Amino acid sequence: MHVIAVDLGAESGRVMRVGFDGARLEQTEIHRFPNVPVPVCGTLYWDVLRLWHEIMSGIAQAVEGASSIGVDSWGVDFALLDRNGDLLANPVHYRDSRTDGMMEWVFERVPRRTVFERTGIQFMALNTLYQMASLVAANSPQLEQATLYLTFPDLFNHWLTGARVCEFTHATTTQMFNPRTGSWDVETLSALNIPAGIFPEIVQPGTRLGAYQGVPVMAVTSHDTASAVVAVPAARPNYAYLSSGTWSLLGMELDHPVINDASYQANVTNEGGYGGTYRFLKNVVGLWIAQQCRAAWRNAGTEYSYDDLTRLAAAAEPFRSLIDPDAPVFNAPGDDMPERVQTFCERTGQPVPQTAGQIMRAIYESLACKYRYALGQLVAIAQRRVDVLHVIGGGARNALLCQMTADSIGREVVAGPFEATALGNAIVQLIALGELADLHEAREAVRRSVETHHYTPQQTSGWDEVYERFCRLVATEEGAD
Repeated sequence: MHVIAVDLGAESGRVMRVGFDGARLEQTEIHRFPNVPVPVCGTLYWDVLRLWHEIMSGIAQAVEGASSIGVDSWGVDFALLDRNGDLLANPVHYRDSRTDGMMEWVFERVPRRTVFERTGIQFMALNTLYQMASLVAANSPQLEQATLYLTFPDLFNHWLTGARVCEFTHATTTQMFNPRTGSWDVETLSALNIPAGIFPEIVQPGTRLGAYQGVPVMAVTSHDTASAVVAVPAARPNYAYLSSGTWSLLGMELDHPVINDASYQANVTNEGGYGGTYRFLKNVVGLWIAQQCRAAWRNAGTEYSYDDLTRLAAAAEPFRSLIDPDAPVFNAPGDDMPERVQTFCERTGQPVPQTAGQIMRAIYESLACKYRYALGQLVAIAQRRVDVLHVIGGGARNALLCQMTADSIGREVVAGPFEATALGNAIVQLIALGELADLHEAREAVRRSVETHHYTPQQTSGWDEVYERFCRLVATEEGAD
């Protein structure tokens, strides 16, 4: 038997056929397609109808004999529908500039600490709360006309089945969900004049939403990181995970959110997970900077594969230059990303990387340092030991970065599965269908089904020195902000 996992990432989407024979899981890519934002008159949009077309194309190739369908996507973005169920406008990309200054606008009406106490979510300008606030501040007629708010996977589920609900894990990423009450944060919404009545019922992963062409459609762990975490092949209790892709999400699974002074000061987040768990994690700008550099070089006439860039980085001088991957200067897309890396290094008094290899080496080493920084915060706040870090997602293919991470954090790194998000999406469907008993049995099946690569720390002394440099760099940047 097989299920269909529709997995939408910020760079590309895929429709996967995931088979299960009672012991092993087997993934087959049916259809892969780019996810390219579209700028129009100064606003950056998602091409939602193109995505829908590609989803339909992929499902059509896998629907015969399928037992169910599930959809997951990146977080925070959404669609507003009118009373007829039609889109009011093209959904806007989270990297659009409309959220500039909106955090300050919100905090003038609801104190920053109050927002955290009610939601437990890391403060990022791209969060849904600030996107919605931008509509209020602009007196957008959309809010007067809207009757329904849906996240991206919930929008596609609605088009597949007619269901008008939001799934739990995705809802928690919005900074508009209160984990204490288990529902939308109506107090904050009301204080900001965001119409609370447009937010639908929240359902748990595994809920059957309806059917498409006779095939059941399930609400899965529809935030892509939540799905990826389901597929972590953990066999030991003291582990952390790193979902590595455009974003790096580093965290641990807990049975409750951690909302206190320490988590507020560290600006960490509590996002929903499978089975009522919480993903206590830190969002780090991940391979986004590398992706944008690659695109810039391609547009300038030099085509590098990711393997090419990794090979050039491996040959470059180590520990020469560092950046803070989360510095605001790296947030926006653009063909000047390599120049931004160079300018950052020059401004902070470091050697300026000149070659593609030097730039990529700076990016990878800085990410490895940032992972150590974030992991240290999480371990201290949660007071939970971590012996191994599971790296999942596309970044797990990067052997150089995985080894750097093991050296930096001083712990074993286990890399794989690479297509963790689609696999976790499918696992939730299989549990709901009764083919797998629970998450424990599912992770046993993952360990039987996928190849993993193990990296042990090798050069920790050199990394200790560079990490001290990195911490000073981050402290200086945070002080400047």
